Amino acid sequence: MKIPIQVSADSSAPMYLQIEEQLRALILSGELKEGTMLPSIREFAQGAGCSVITIRRVYQDLENEGILLTRQGTGTFVAKVGDTNRERYRRDAVIAALVEAIETGRSLQSGIQEMRDWFEEALKKVYTLDDGE
Repeated sequence: MKIPIQVSADSSAPMYLQIEEQLRALILSGELKEGTMLPSIREFAQGAGCSVITIRRVYQDLENEGILLTRQGTGTFVAKVGDTNRERYRRDAVIAALVEAIETGRSLQSGIQEMRDWFEEALKKVYTLDDGE
């Protein structure tokens, strides 16, 4: 199985963290379902163009979080991720993106009301909402 992970050499984030964040997102978004067997550490490392140590760390960190499960001699699988964890991930991801946008607006001297207006405008562009919704 090929896991759709994109690693950027230009990123300031370490490679293991880029892979870990993307793999976590694939699991918590439901794109990788419970029980899905992941590639071996060696296969994943080869596909991602990184070291076995990097993938071992990713698998270990995500297993410590409870979203991966390793069965000795069998492989590494996506663990059961409860709705609470999935909702928390969705909320945290959206809030992080909004905080980044707000910080950009603030650095450009935008006021709170101006940013609220722009947020509404962006919502309408994405969801094509009527003014009353």
